[in-house]
Amino acid sequence: MDVIDLPVVTTSGYPGAIPRKAVEDLRQKLGGRLLCAGEDGYESARRVWNGMVDKRPALIAGCANVQDAVACINFARDYEVLLSVRGGGHNYAGKAVCDGGLVADLSGMKRILVDPLRRTARAQAGLRLGEFDRETQRFALATTLGVNTDTGIAGLTLGGGYGWLCGKHGLACDNLIAAEVVTATGEILHCSAEENGDLFWGLGGAGANFGIVTEFDYCLHPVGPVLGGMILYPLTEEILRLFDEFSASAPDELTTVGVVVTGPQGKPAFATFVCYCGDVAEGERTLRPLRRFANSLADSITVRSYLDMQSLLDPAWPPGRHYYNKAHNVRRLNKDSIDTMLQYAAKLPTPYTNIALQQLHGVAARIRPDQTAFPHRYDHFDLLVHPATDDPADAPNMIRWARECWEALHPFVEPAVYVNALEDGVEEGERRVREAYGANYDRLVLLKNKYDPDNLFRTNSNIKPTI
Repeated sequence: MDVIDLPVVTTSGYPGAIPRKAVEDLRQKLGGRLLCAGEDGYESARRVWNGMVDKRPALIAGCANVQDAVACINFARDYEVLLSVRGGGHNYAGKAVCDGGLVADLSGMKRILVDPLRRTARAQAGLRLGEFDRETQRFALATTLGVNTDTGIAGLTLGGGYGWLCGKHGLACDNLIAAEVVTATGEILHCSAEENGDLFWGLGGAGANFGIVTEFDYCLHPVGPVLGGMILYPLTEEILRLFDEFSASAPDELTTVGVVVTGPQGKPAFATFVCYCGDVAEGERTLRPLRRFANSLADSITVRSYLDMQSLLDPAWPPGRHYYNKAHNVRRLNKDSIDTMLQYAAKLPTPYTNIALQQLHGVAARIRPDQTAFPHRYDHFDLLVHPATDDPADAPNMIRWARECWEALHPFVEPAVYVNALEDGVEEGERRVREAYGANYDRLVLLKNKYDPDNLFRTNSNIKPTI
């Protein structure tokens, strides 16, 4: 051949090669842009939110429409090329990109259509939640979608989707009413409770395993200004107990996030973020025990727009910073878990390191565990041991600290984890993947056997087929 073949990594994990003509044929089929290493735009296209991720795909296919997703799937299947799918690229482990494989990059697909009368939104998979919220809030509508505007709606929803509205309106996946999916055979399916209902069930918590979802239909809810913000106290056993008790008694309208941080003068502090979506006067009464606990270091709780609420945590998680994460589900904070958190808070490895507790309760906890693929339907916190740095040299120390803290907390937590908080599956192992899907795992295996028996979609918290 006049032109050498393109080296790739195959679905089996071994080196392979693709004829350059096949690559050029894919380039011609795409409405978007196909990038190889060395081409203009490749370096920025391979970067994701977590600056610690440094993967180098062989090909990055910018998808402009659903047919581009079909072309990527057919190409990956025909040439047995490792395939990953990018929406927002906000996953801790960088599962949106893969070394040596093909990235189906949906980040340019950002169309959204809001129907204010029906209170629904049809949104393409490249949207980030900040972009989604801006459009729905034009009509004073919203749905549960995370707590950071840079998060992609696709991965968030397909993994479950915690957020400020989960107590009142359920998770993101609970508000999904339909989806457009491209399967491993390249077939485009419309999925809802009435049509391809088995696949639709699986999308609600394990969706990355079954296809490329290019479009989502959501149920929206009236959401105007909320009572929300942050109150900061010195970190003590008493404030952690108060946070636990306060959250346990929270009405559906109130959702909390608690974060161990480095406070003023470099001392450990505890930030409680709250969002009350309901009557302001009632919200003020509900928040009174938290705000009157002691003299706070800071208190930004006020009536604010929902868009403002959604962006409140953005400064803490900027794109490009180096992040690591270990996670557990924990029902309540007991004395032992509090003592452990205090012990590790005393030696946070970097100023940006935190231990976070994101609440799931209310409507999200009252749905049956088998109603969606997301199984963790009980009051709990998603406990995130979450070091971060802007200096790559800090990485070994902060990773060691996170693993030790996570292990120390292990006796006090559930054998369960939120799949979107799961670190690299190679490190975590199959046991942790099973914990992410819980009692629904065996049913999900049957679904995987049906829709992806060759495990084309494997660069995720992977459910392995058994046929």
